[in-house]
Amino acid sequence: MNGPDFTHETEAHALGALRVVGVDEVGRGPLAGPVTAAAVVLDPARIPEGLNDSKALTARRRAILHDAICAVAEVSVAHASVEEIDELNILRASHLAMERAVGKLPTLPDLALIDGNMIPRGLCCPGRAIVKGDALCLSISAASIVAKTRRDRLMWDLAQHYPGYGWETNAGYGSKSHIAALRDLGVTPHHRRTFKPVHNILYQGKSINT
Repeated sequence: MNGPDFTHETEAHALGALRVVGVDEVGRGPLAGPVTAAAVVLDPARIPEGLNDSKALTARRRAILHDAICAVAEVSVAHASVEEIDELNILRASHLAMERAVGKLPTLPDLALIDGNMIPRGLCCPGRAIVKGDALCLSISAASIVAKTRRDRLMWDLAQHYPGYGWETNAGYGSKSHIAALRDLGVTPHHRRTFKPVHNILYQGKSINT
């Protein structure tokens, strides 16, 4: 199977979009933690080898590629908080994180290539949605690797303050051990209260607020 390539970026450059950014998010599914987005502007002459959909890479390979991307590309990372996820809904919060990541770039892009089938409505530049973009488009692949690596590190840090939930390995996703810990230890401030397993436990009145 062929990996991602630079076709979408090259076509955009040919149409006059000089600064093209790839954008992806990670963390829609977990029960805990923020949703994280990355925006990456690759230098066509300095693209790290081995870029791919972050889900197709090992954690070690992602970490190596993350550092390689940050060394040669323009990178921006942003989050939407658990509170924003609960207030807005996860789709809108993930779009907000994408909008923030693009907005934090030092220079406004001419075009954002967005993973998925929707363009965030608050994007500060024109956008193009690419379904399965993280497996097709190198800039989006780079963004997926950066977003996944940064969010995993954030969840590892949170795990040190809230041991027992396994966030250092499950990244906040609803593994059996995580759900068991929710029942035994209760709900933390970093859990998404609108997500069903968390909501059900709260509804049963079993919660910790520290």
